[in-house]
Amino acid sequence: MMVRFTLIIGIFLFSYSCGTSQGPNQIGYIPFAYQPLKLEDKDRFMAEVKAKYDSLLGKKGFSGQILVAKNGQIVFEDYKGFSNISNKTLIQPETPIHLASISKTFTAMAALKLWEQDKLDLKAPVTKYLNTFPYPEVTVEQLLSHRSGLADYTYFMETKKYASVKVKNKRGRWVRRLKLIKNEVPFKTGLYNNQDVLDYMVSRKPLPQASPDKVFKYCNTNYVLLALVIEKITGKDFPTYMKENIFKPLKMDNTYIFDAKKIDQYTPSYNARMVPYKIEKYDCVYGDKNVYSTARDMFLWDKALTEGKYLKLATLNMAYEPQSPTNKYYHNYGLGWRILTKPNEEKLVYHNGWWHGNNTVFTRLIKESATIIILGNRYNRSIYKGKLLASIFTGKDDTTSLVE
Repeated sequence: MMVRFTLIIGIFLFSYSCGTSQGPNQIGYIPFAYQPLKLEDKDRFMAEVKAKYDSLLGKKGFSGQILVAKNGQIVFEDYKGFSNISNKTLIQPETPIHLASISKTFTAMAALKLWEQDKLDLKAPVTKYLNTFPYPEVTVEQLLSHRSGLADYTYFMETKKYASVKVKNKRGRWVRRLKLIKNEVPFKTGLYNNQDVLDYMVSRKPLPQASPDKVFKYCNTNYVLLALVIEKITGKDFPTYMKENIFKPLKMDNTYIFDAKKIDQYTPSYNARMVPYKIEKYDCVYGDKNVYSTARDMFLWDKALTEGKYLKLATLNMAYEPQSPTNKYYHNYGLGWRILTKPNEEKLVYHNGWWHGNNTVFTRLIKESATIIILGNRYNRSIYKGKLLASIFTGKDDTTSLVE
């Protein structure tokens, strides 16, 4: 009987160890396990986060949501301000806020999922998927890492073209001013979409900022094109694909992608004086922005990545690997993530965002299993100081500012 039992256990262990690690529902997947927080540790983290949050942001006109988690547990959250100042609608945990460039983390991870499924070749030229794309040397991977050299559509699609020039002011000092050098006919009237960005590039071929793979140049155009590539591969519009394959499976019930079909759902953000931003021509372009979410839904996104429920951990490690030479400020970019790699400190994986009055922070300490999520709908530069909360978990003060 003992021999038979040992044989069964041996077969089971052999089968488990020889399985492939394709995902959480397949043989060979080893589930991630958080170290449970002791009650006294959770209370300490909560007190320390609250004190620092109040000092940095909470008492400085913050309007939005903050959630801080450690080891898969929420240790602090707060909700302040109005989602709609005109009717005094308060921000609630279920209130979606525009993530701005944090949206890029979803676009990038969706692309890497297609790569895992052998549906997307990262080394292939973009023309393999978008055959009219007029820059044949640019690859999918270069879009992900912002090494394509392409220019930003929010500049090249503007009708008024300016150049920075040196002029003498009234005191005779040389200063820089913007000078109007060209005034073009608008590409179209009304709201632009992703296809309009590609069509503009095809018809007018704006000059790149640099040669492909020459240098890191953060550029929203890259992620607009990635959304089009995902649509081409999947045969679904980007908002639908993301809902069906990320938001719904992860139970991110208050998360969606804003596009022209949701114009009637547009909720303005506000400048520092609480003046609302009206919808404008780039507001229906997605991939680089336009994910609306909540702090609690973003916590689910963080957990899904940390636990390997959406992508293989090896794929995530690849995404977190800096793709450009380290600069003197230690900032870098992986595949969809900004990376801070200071010597003798834990690698910080993060993405910030800004669009209109929205500015946002998504800071992740992978080794510490800690997450800082701040979503604002009233412009407030103090939001970016939220990264300093990381010192509560690392034990090290860090004054290095993050890139917006």
